[in-house]
Amino acid sequence: MPWWNGAGVTYNPPMTKRILIVRTSSLGDLVHMLPAISDIARHVPGAQIDWVVEEGFAEIPAWHPSVHEVIPVAHRRWRKHWWSAETRAERAALRQKLSEREYDIVLDMQALMKSVWLVRQTRGQRHGLDLRSAREPLASFFYDVKHTVKFWQPAVTRQRELAAAAFGYVYEGSPDFGLEAITNGVTVMPYAVIMPSASRDDKLWPEADWHRVFTRLHEHGLSLKLLSGNAAETARAKSLVAGDEQAEVLPRMSLTDVAKVLAGARIMVGLDSGLTHLSAGLGRPTIGIYKASTPVRTPLEGPAYTASLGERGSAPSAETVLSAIGQALDFDDSSHAQFTGGDIVS
Repeated sequence: MPWWNGAGVTYNPPMTKRILIVRTSSLGDLVHMLPAISDIARHVPGAQIDWVVEEGFAEIPAWHPSVHEVIPVAHRRWRKHWWSAETRAERAALRQKLSEREYDIVLDMQALMKSVWLVRQTRGQRHGLDLRSAREPLASFFYDVKHTVKFWQPAVTRQRELAAAAFGYVYEGSPDFGLEAITNGVTVMPYAVIMPSASRDDKLWPEADWHRVFTRLHEHGLSLKLLSGNAAETARAKSLVAGDEQAEVLPRMSLTDVAKVLAGARIMVGLDSGLTHLSAGLGRPTIGIYKASTPVRTPLEGPAYTASLGERGSAPSAETVLSAIGQALDFDDSSHAQFTGGDIVS
């Protein structure tokens, strides 16, 4: 409704456009989603964006300043006890929460049957990928409006294109991950973050190659902070740096705390993992080692130097990674403005 401001001029506030994003997992995929959220906020006047996400990753959409409400879902926990009384009660509560709200657009950014299960419980015009674009083609039959997005593109590009198609704008410019809530006030310190573990053994890189990387990073005056996700990964990380007084294996932390560690690093070197992609999104020089996956669809993207090295079935050599480390550190030394979070301490 129009109202008068103090100068006697009529002002028509933009109408709120209620938007629900459905993208529940995984960590790397959620990081790839963030630039699309920035685009929507920039191009859709009055956008109020809610986001349905797996409970373990709920911190990620909460970092973005344009996300109004994070709605957690617990698929990973529920599937272990799908028919228990507690799980049924939680599913019913979620169903009620989703069905009691009217959205202008419900956008499924995942195009899987598990995301369709959520979309079908919402009220609003449902958008998603068409038959040829969806990872699980059957999902496309459950959308009111279907969009074509070329499959073999980087994940960030696909998400930005789907959002642009759903809301009728043309995006431009480099991806904006909207992670200022993490980077603001962080001081870059003389350490490197290492992610040497992965969910599958076929992603692992030889220990001898890691040791060459560690030696080179120490030559640049950097200590090491190693990340791990479970007891087995912690044991592996500790074994890799046994006897190295300039290295520590970090304890389990919240995603927000890990993100702040990443934001303060001179460089990050890691296997293809969600945390490696988060480092790139945070604007830190990041080297990704690919061995069991292809960087064609999920390259590292961010405002600083990134290198996505290797290919499915062909790991990068130590020499290739060492060369990228040199370029990354040179970039960081000559382009401090790439990082908006604070000073760099050497």
